[in-house]
Amino acid sequence: MSLPNQLTVLRIILTPLFAVFLTFESLYFKYVSLFIFILASLTDWYDGYVARKFGSITPTGKYLDPLADKFLVATAFGVFAYLGYVKLWMFVLIASRDILVTGLRSYVLSQGKKFETSRLAKWKTATQMAAIYLLFIFVIAKEQIASQDASPGLLEDVERWNLVYNLMLFVTIFTVSTGVTYLRDNRRHLKSLAIAFYRVFVPTNVR
Repeated sequence: MSLPNQLTVLRIILTPLFAVFLTFESLYFKYVSLFIFILASLTDWYDGYVARKFGSITPTGKYLDPLADKFLVATAFGVFAYLGYVKLWMFVLIASRDILVTGLRSYVLSQGKKFETSRLAKWKTATQMAAIYLLFIFVIAKEQIASQDASPGLLEDVERWNLVYNLMLFVTIFTVSTGVTYLRDNRRHLKSLAIAFYRVFVPTNVR
């Protein structure tokens, strides 16, 4: 297995670890969770860098890398939803969009065809990652204040103005809109996938 693919697998392994540590009440474990998440995020950058520099881009990597990215992001939002910082419907929309787009991409690549990418995709990923880091900061700051019995200060303003909710609302709308763009640009592939799905899962006697 090439180094980029090894890093991708490492990111997949690290994802449930950061999620578990984040659910622990201890402030120490939340810092551990943040550290693991940062490490997992760095593997995303580094595996792409290595693959491009040494020309070790493989079909497996093309499939596995975006899957690992979506797994990392969806898990993060899922845990924050579990902890009550993200609305469940927001998580469902974000995860559903990523599952649909990733599934369509995998199908298109398996057919040896070109998958049309969106220019907004990188901005979508950057926005999601920024939101996750801000959520980490908010959660850790809240735990820090609670453990030291200190004044909430700025956190009161964050909660008063529903900044976390508004941030996630923006991320959700942006994520879904990029998904719609993907589906529009790849509608011929989507139609082909729907036909293939129909032929596989719908019995012949009910067609």
